[in-house]
This record gives sequence, C-alpha cells and structure tokens, in this order.
Amino acid sequence: MSGVAFAGPRGAPVTAELLAVNEIFFSIQGEGTRAGRPCVFVRLTGCPLRCVWCDTAYAFHEGTRRSFTELLEAVAGHPTRLVCLTGGEPLSQKSACAFVRVLLDAGYEVTIETSGHLPLDDVDQRAVLIMDVKTPASGEHGRMHLPNLERLGAKDECKLVISQRADYEWARSFVRERRLHERCTVLFSPVHGELDPGELGRWMLADGLPVRLQVQLHKYLWPGVVRGV
Repeated sequence: MSGVAFAGPRGAPVTAELLAVNEIFFSIQGEGTRAGRPCVFVRLTGCPLRCVWCDTAYAFHEGTRRSFTELLEAVAGHPTRLVCLTGGEPLSQKSACAFVRVLLDAGYEVTIETSGHLPLDDVDQRAVLIMDVKTPASGEHGRMHLPNLERLGAKDECKLVISQRADYEWARSFVRERRLHERCTVLFSPVHGELDPGELGRWMLADGLPVRLQVQLHKYLWPGVVRGV
C-alpha cells in the first residue's frame, strides 16, 4: 500500500506504506561483527522457509500491520542508531526495501538478516546484508538465489549455521570453492544446544579456514528467553 509522502525523523520522506510487524525491541546484538552493540530489532512477520532449527517460528504468522511513521517513532524511542531488520524473512514483504531506505535516509545504520533466497536487487546499497546460507541439515538447502552472492561486498556478512560435521564439511567446501571470504566476512555459527562451539572451533583451526566463529550471544546473556532478545 502506498500513499502521500510526509516528513519523518530528520526530515526523511515517509510514505503511508504498511508492514506486518511481529515485534520491535531494544536489545544487545548477539550475532555478527556487531555483536555486543545495543540495537533496535524490527522483526517482520512471515517466512516461506521452514528451517529445522528455526528459533523464531512465532514470527511466521503473528503480527500487526503498522505504518512507516509508527515504526520510525518506535525506533526513535531507543538510544541507538543501529537497526536490524529481521524475521522470519523480512524481504518477503515488498515494502521492506522502501522502509530500509527511509531508515537510511534518517541516518540509521541498518542491517538486514536475510536467507538470500529472494533476489536482493532492490535492497539499498547502503544497508548491510547479513545473508544466511542454508546448510543441508537445515532442511532448506538449495533454496538460495545463488546470484545474490555477487551482491555481497566488503561491508556485508555471510552466515552458515552448522549442526553437525557433515554441515561443516559442506560449508567448508562452499566457502573455499566460491572464495567467499574474499568477498565479505564469513561467519560459522553452531546450532545452539546441538553443536559445541569449541568443537566447531577445533574443526576451523584444523582446516585453517579464513572464517569467523560466532555464538548467539543473547542466548548466553538471557538463557531461556525466547522473545525480545
């Protein structure tokens, strides 16, 4: 839905478009190169994928439609300039790219957590892409839009979630064959509670992989808390 433009924070133009939003919350970023930083998370509703280890299945259907104005006001109510658009799959909503532009024009640092199965052509180049390449055990292997890899640059990140040795070996080959580490930061992330991070670290060291080990920091800060972290 589109409508008349008006001024948002810092004079940024905003249209009367709507997004289905599951939750907005202020927390510590638990993943990626920005781990440890205060961040506002805007979790959008909906995802066409069904990964085996998904920890946000509640976002598949729950949510309310909110205007860009409402969302900007909610974001501005928190003391940070870092915003993470997440899901579900945030880019499954057509208005998401327009909202990203609005945030960027308002002076926010914006990251987008995406599975990469949808083309990224319309995503503003100023936004940071954090693309989750699905490994075989996810149950959604093969759904990725491979040309998206060419869209990644030095500021972007590529995450591979690993639950077992077979996933690791697949991820290792994927990174090496595509020389992905030369394009962007590559993150290997163990499935929380399934693969010991130390074990994954030992595999990485043995192979001399030029990738970064990450854990989900928020799950260690607030164990057992599912939403709002």
